[in-house]
Amino acid sequence: MRHRPSLLLITTFTTGALVLTACGSRDDKGSDKGDSGSRTTVAIGVDSPFTGSLSALGLGIKNSVDLAVRTANKNNEVKGVTFKLVSTDDQAVPGTGQQNAAKLVADKSVLGVVGPLNSGVSQSMQGVFAKANLAQVSPANTNPALSQGDSWGSGQKQRPFKTYFRTATTDVIQGRFAAQYLYNEAKKRKVFVVDDKQTYGAGLAAIFSQEFKRLGGQVAGTDHLTVKETDFSGIANKIKNSGADSVYFGGQYPEGGLLSGQTKKAGARIPEMGGDGIYDPAFISGAGKDDDGDLATSVGYPVEQLDSAKTFVQNYKDAGYKDPYAAYGGYSYDAAWSIIQAVKKIVEDNNGKLPGDARQKVVEAMSKVSFDGVTGHVSFDEYGDTTNKQLTVYQVVNHQWKAVKSSTFKD
Repeated sequence: MRHRPSLLLITTFTTGALVLTACGSRDDKGSDKGDSGSRTTVAIGVDSPFTGSLSALGLGIKNSVDLAVRTANKNNEVKGVTFKLVSTDDQAVPGTGQQNAAKLVADKSVLGVVGPLNSGVSQSMQGVFAKANLAQVSPANTNPALSQGDSWGSGQKQRPFKTYFRTATTDVIQGRFAAQYLYNEAKKRKVFVVDDKQTYGAGLAAIFSQEFKRLGGQVAGTDHLTVKETDFSGIANKIKNSGADSVYFGGQYPEGGLLSGQTKKAGARIPEMGGDGIYDPAFISGAGKDDDGDLATSVGYPVEQLDSAKTFVQNYKDAGYKDPYAAYGGYSYDAAWSIIQAVKKIVEDNNGKLPGDARQKVVEAMSKVSFDGVTGHVSFDEYGDTTNKQLTVYQVVNHQWKAVKSSTFKD
């Protein structure tokens, strides 16, 4: 879940919330006025971390949703509707996210939510939204259980909440993709696996490990670190003594970068690999001068490979945002646009007015959303997961992330 200066993508940690608030103008008989009268205001709000160590990702999400709002208004995408932005900061804290979800649900005019950034935060919000029949679309959550239930690993998939959708692919795909690259193409055979004990990191590390061993690789050892700590010398020495030829880290870039630098300082001159949580320039800063060769996977393709993203990239630049769109910018824009399209559908089906059961109708419309977006074709399967399974492997070359392989994952 992280930032890219000229790249599009987007995960994990899995993640921003888009909120739709409808304030219809009515005449004395209670009927909505159309384009000839006052317009209905639909507020699109974003809940993601705008402060703290993951703020680069959260601000990229916020700006990208804002761009979707501007575009919808400029194009008069939904006749009779004007969109506006409302934003709240969850600080990447589950409790704060849950409080924000409750506030959004309490406002009966809220019709949909995009986000949040982190899978752990999403766990605290899902049930709140589901009870209110409020659609949720995350641009960055990657934990499989959010859409497929806790027993997904045994093949017993069951969608916990019909209100939950996401535009980023899951760690089932990302973890296996990483293991296949490290074993088949990087030719590594003995990996040391570390995670940060969080929902995103621990889940991703477990999926990676299972696939790496299935391919014939060996897990030389495992360990866990604590988020916001900075001294990982003990783990670094364990990695060195294990004889591992690589490290896989399940977590975010603040800890991942420090772990990489300290591992190499301890004498283990081996590459560290991680998921979209470490794919950020801040990882490189944290790792120090010996970071070349480190690897990361991220959902989607780099911007320069996507014709569909060129307009988004240019419009984002022209809008003059201070912060980059980061890892999840394209997915945030597409998440926002999917709800905008759902609103458009229910308004058109109701003679140009928002129906009384708008929340229910938005959820139903989300299941049928299908359009060509910034990140490719946008649609959702029976679990609410994206049908887009594009991923990319990046490598640090001359202290910058460089795409080395992009493909659509196939079993």
